[in-house]
Amino acid sequence: MIREKELHPPSGLAFLVFLVPAFLGSMAMLVFAAKTRQPVLILVCALVVAFLGVLFGGFFVVNPNEAKVLQLFGKYMGSAREPGLRWANPFYMKKKVSLRVVSFESGKLKVNDLDGNPVEIAAIVVWKVVDSAQAVFQVDDYGEYVRVQSEAALRGLATRYPYDVHDDEKTSLRGSTALVAEQLQREVEERVEAAGVQILEARISHLAYAPEIAQAMLQRQQAAAIIAARTRIVEGAVSMVEMALDRLQKNGTVHLDEERKAAMVSNLLVVLCGDRSPHPVINTGTLY
Repeated sequence: MIREKELHPPSGLAFLVFLVPAFLGSMAMLVFAAKTRQPVLILVCALVVAFLGVLFGGFFVVNPNEAKVLQLFGKYMGSAREPGLRWANPFYMKKKVSLRVVSFESGKLKVNDLDGNPVEIAAIVVWKVVDSAQAVFQVDDYGEYVRVQSEAALRGLATRYPYDVHDDEKTSLRGSTALVAEQLQREVEERVEAAGVQILEARISHLAYAPEIAQAMLQRQQAAAIIAARTRIVEGAVSMVEMALDRLQKNGTVHLDEERKAAMVSNLLVVLCGDRSPHPVINTGTLY
């Protein structure tokens, strides 16, 4: 695998100070030789002018957050990262690679979650190139490669988790956004490692049931939420009734037989589990 090898080409300003006067002087000598009709001098000056002209082809500019990958007849020579005007072998091929942070949003993918429900999902991926040699030589188009591999990782992630659950201990696409985003970033990073790319962030930007089942799943989700809420209410109500009976028995406030205990439990459960405010009936008679 080709890894990046950083080169430090000399400053182009120093070469420019030397080449411009040399080129102008050679041109002047060529004109002088042509006027005086000296064939040998004309040939020498022409060769010098041509040679200096070729040297001008070695100048290139490296912008901030940019790298230039240098090749000589197909052989990788190194990458220049230092910004500014630089000079290198005129026969080097110089390919620009951006090191800036890039972000994109994948298209809305239609996949089945762990429960088999069709969902629409999309993600935002933030990345940058950290190895210019790998980005150029290991894959054909590193930008498209990152996009395709990100969508593949997103598809695989969506099939391993349900859309939603009502148990806080279980992981879901909608309820565990931080955990899912961390898992997505790790998977995308593993897939694009060969391209010399670092994933800075990956998170879900769109998540919804597919239109054909959205209404049915909304009703199912509401029913599941009601059941979960009622279960929690009943658990709390039973706990409160047990606490009340234990407290009454412990303090000896009132002594109740089994029939009166059953009536009290029934009344407390109605009050605690009802979805409306109770309207009590006050008994002004005796206890029995």
